[in-house]
Amino acid sequence: MINKRLLIKNLLAYNDENSFFDRKRQLNLHTKEGKAKFLKHICALSNSNPENNSFIVVGVEDDNEIVGDDFFDDSRIQNLVNAVLENPPMISYENIPFPKLPKDKVIGLVTIQANPKITSFKKTLGNIPAGSVFIRIGSNSVPLENNEFEVNYQNAQIVSDIEKNSRNSIEHTLDAVMDFVTNRHKNIRTEYKVFKEVFVICWAGIEKKLRDKTLWSRVDIELINEQIKLFYSTLDEVQISFDNDFFTIIEYIPLGLNDKTSYYPLEKLTIEFYDNGYYKMNTEMLFEPPQYNKRLLFHIYNSCLNLIKKTEKGQSLSPREVADLENLPPTLLICYLNGFEEAIDHLVSTKAYLKANAPTAYTTFKEVMRVLRKIKY
Repeated sequence: MINKRLLIKNLLAYNDENSFFDRKRQLNLHTKEGKAKFLKHICALSNSNPENNSFIVVGVEDDNEIVGDDFFDDSRIQNLVNAVLENPPMISYENIPFPKLPKDKVIGLVTIQANPKITSFKKTLGNIPAGSVFIRIGSNSVPLENNEFEVNYQNAQIVSDIEKNSRNSIEHTLDAVMDFVTNRHKNIRTEYKVFKEVFVICWAGIEKKLRDKTLWSRVDIELINEQIKLFYSTLDEVQISFDNDFFTIIEYIPLGLNDKTSYYPLEKLTIEFYDNGYYKMNTEMLFEPPQYNKRLLFHIYNSCLNLIKKTEKGQSLSPREVADLENLPPTLLICYLNGFEEAIDHLVSTKAYLKANAPTAYTTFKEVMRVLRKIKY
């Protein structure tokens, strides 16, 4: 069992970016250009490493300083890869906590599994045309010319050694449990559960009753053995259940208009643990968008657009408009879910303004984009 935090440290210590390893300060999957850039690197690393895993580490500066990035839900990212790439590799995106990072920041670890087939773009995305093939040359992902390139098969042994040196131990597990309980979440309730005498899941949050359900808010859930953050949210609520074989998380999102909020089930994540030391994760989308009167939404949508125009012009906002700005991201999400297709484009255009002037609204913006990624893919 690989300790993913130790794996990241070993990757960063091994060498500079190369044909099996890339690092990024952050990913931008809000735009077509950002998605195209990410998939270009996936394509290049997959083609250059047909016999071994390759990796992208997110949240690291060029000088290897670990700065962290936002928690990124990966449950649908494989669908994006499958939709754009021909012969797509299997990938995973895992959120890895580091002790010195704020609790809302993680290091992202993209693992690209070995794939013997040539991966290419089957459709045009951003400025990358259909049919494009990329490979790694040093630290760069470059277009393939003349359909010929050499693969460095020595990578297989190098990556195998790095992974072997990243194996977990009892000491790593115990240290991580103590850090989770006594340091990072010492002021809120924490729980843990051991599965199959091997796997340890820790979670922390604030419990509250919602009719017949017990929900957790401000939730942090980690699979300690592999140092993977399974769930983190400052806004959404989750329902947690478990038995000897399964650990289940059902995520709920609050949505509503005019201060009338209801909780809607979004996604169910089930982790099944086996006696042979393996586990499997399954996700199930549960979301059914709330439907509203189109005439009412039309007026609300236009009010949102007028508010966005005022922010773009740098005009001052009234106290009421400041309050509306806090609710802008979920309101535009509701509009989008009810047929206003350009609502999300308008929301993305406010990102810089919200980040600089409305920190609470910016946090909500990031949560809305996380939810939207799940729904779209």
